[in-house]
Amino acid sequence: MTDDAVAPGRPDRDRPWVMRTYAGHSSATASNALYRTNLAKGQTGLSVAFDLPTQTGYDPDHPLSRGEVGKVGVPISHVGDMRALFDGIPLERMNTSMTINATAMWLLALYQVVAEEQAEAAGRDPVEAVRALTGTTQNDIIKEYLSRGTYIFPPGPSLRLITDMIAYTVSEIPRWNPTNICSYHLQEAGATPVQEIAYAMSTAIAVLDAVRDAGAVPPERFGEVVQRISFFVNAGVRFVEEMCKLRAFVALWDELTRERYGVTDPRQRRFRYGVQVNSLGLTEAQPENNVQRIVLEMLAVTLSKDARARAVQLPAWNEALGLPRPWDQQWSLRMQQVLAYESDLLEYDDLFEGSVVVERKVASLVEGAKAEMARVAELGGAVAAVESGYMKSALVASHALRRQRIESGEDVVVGVNRFETTEPNPLTADLTTAIQTVDPGVEAAAAEAVRAWREERDADPGRRDRAAAALSRLVVDARSGVNLMPASLECARAGVTTGEWTGALRSVFGEYRAPTGVSGSVGAASAEAGELAVVREAVRRTGEELGHRLRVLVAKPGLDGHSNGAEQIAVRARDAGFEVIYQGIRLTPEQIVGAAVAEDVHLVGISILSGSHMELVPEILDGLRAAGLDDVPVIVGGIIPEADAVALRRLGVAEVFTPKDFGLNEIMARFVGIIRAAHDLPPLAAPAVTSA
Repeated sequence: MTDDAVAPGRPDRDRPWVMRTYAGHSSATASNALYRTNLAKGQTGLSVAFDLPTQTGYDPDHPLSRGEVGKVGVPISHVGDMRALFDGIPLERMNTSMTINATAMWLLALYQVVAEEQAEAAGRDPVEAVRALTGTTQNDIIKEYLSRGTYIFPPGPSLRLITDMIAYTVSEIPRWNPTNICSYHLQEAGATPVQEIAYAMSTAIAVLDAVRDAGAVPPERFGEVVQRISFFVNAGVRFVEEMCKLRAFVALWDELTRERYGVTDPRQRRFRYGVQVNSLGLTEAQPENNVQRIVLEMLAVTLSKDARARAVQLPAWNEALGLPRPWDQQWSLRMQQVLAYESDLLEYDDLFEGSVVVERKVASLVEGAKAEMARVAELGGAVAAVESGYMKSALVASHALRRQRIESGEDVVVGVNRFETTEPNPLTADLTTAIQTVDPGVEAAAAEAVRAWREERDADPGRRDRAAAALSRLVVDARSGVNLMPASLECARAGVTTGEWTGALRSVFGEYRAPTGVSGSVGAASAEAGELAVVREAVRRTGEELGHRLRVLVAKPGLDGHSNGAEQIAVRARDAGFEVIYQGIRLTPEQIVGAAVAEDVHLVGISILSGSHMELVPEILDGLRAAGLDDVPVIVGGIIPEADAVALRRLGVAEVFTPKDFGLNEIMARFVGIIRAAHDLPPLAAPAVTSA
């Protein structure tokens, strides 16, 4: 009997959703081996994680790539890497999701060229092979400005890249989803269900309006554009509300596409989405509880047939500790398989049809989302709401409120603020083996490989000239307004690198720094309330003893754009009475040292979640010492294994904070203590500050 066979006497079963694990690390060759292993275990699609240099348009040998190569995903520098990534994996028969945004056009071009090469090698028509490709490029730049931080270009040129891809794929790769509107990262940044729906829908409106207004797709084919817009959502542990949220998405999308864009075919109006369930709620404390959380969150996106995900990828139980191992990812895959193949879920129609309770909740979410969408529209739409800082500030404020509820105990997090007594966990007895580690030699090997690729290409006058001509064409087309996909394909075929392609567009479009949302956000805690009042008094008194207000620099070095934690620290430090200097993401160690000198700070706080802490923090420490600021304490926060934390302290870091340190008031009190110790001031005999 096959996996999908029906036992006698039982109803027909629906086809299971596409099952993926978000994967990629170290190198194209290593990631290819991982993909092939995962497919052999029953995974039915691929979800490619790219490293930060690839996502932000740098080659591995660029200075900003230091410490980041192969850490959070696979480095792809040119078509040779893409060939290696999918070696032995027939792209015509694969459903591939690529989490890529600012450089999405480039990665799709590389993917198409490899698909053509595979078809030619097998004696098939490459054009038909490309038309058969199925999958998704995430390609949602608006949420990058709001949460994830891997944007490069300003909003206008970024939207142009998206519209060019949509126009191209509708014609040439008709089964491909060229953009994946991502509410997932909005929830990770603190969005409420209403905000998640509203901002995702506002983003979709911005994209569809841009395609329509550009006139690149004939009006009679606009329904095909709408049909290929997909979504990537989040689902938290409040799984009943999350299920209702998805039903609200379905209702709103149907209404929006029918009334605003005149799409009459119900099939083209379907709300098509994939999901990775919540990572924000995964805990470092008692991480075994994350298994239950993941299962409940999976139910939110699978229980309701009328709002069921088309593709599901689950995080691993130990993601709050570090990079998951293949075994951890297998565990998450098996969760999906047990639900899809062992349970009877897929034998029934929608379980909630006609439920008064569910319908009431859905109606409430739709009403709230429409009101927030109207506010965004009044500001001029999603792009204007990004540029003004409105949406970013709203997310930072919502995240601050969430933190306050956890700190106060209003929101219970098992093992964190309640039921903290626990037995030793055998899964984490040896933390060095409980997570995957990336070989430190990966970066040097990738840097040498891309240099060798360029040198070999340029040693051949014909290949060198073709690459130069392709880049020149890309620049000309970028300036003229021509669709950039054909020029990008020629760059891919000519052996251009990721850094070269992006550099050409940077020369035309420039770069962008999005609002941080910190200055305009409302702090979660009252300045006079309880614990925070104690910290404020300690900050005031210490500043008085030192002769001026305490100043803290909160900094994000490297290419890591996940700024949620840094923003919450900055907001709470401001509420606690510190003067806060926060300059946003993607800073070099030299820029951080320069800011510390210019602002005469009392403490430097470094936030890193990409795993590059052992490369970047020592550079910052050395820079501060060289600048004569060796008396300024440095603290580091992020997903940092204990062995690395010990090493950082030996190098001179005053304190290391990880996800288990959730009490922001307590962290602020520790800031004061660290500053006082650095200036030989005695500890303050103040009431203890606790996390709840």
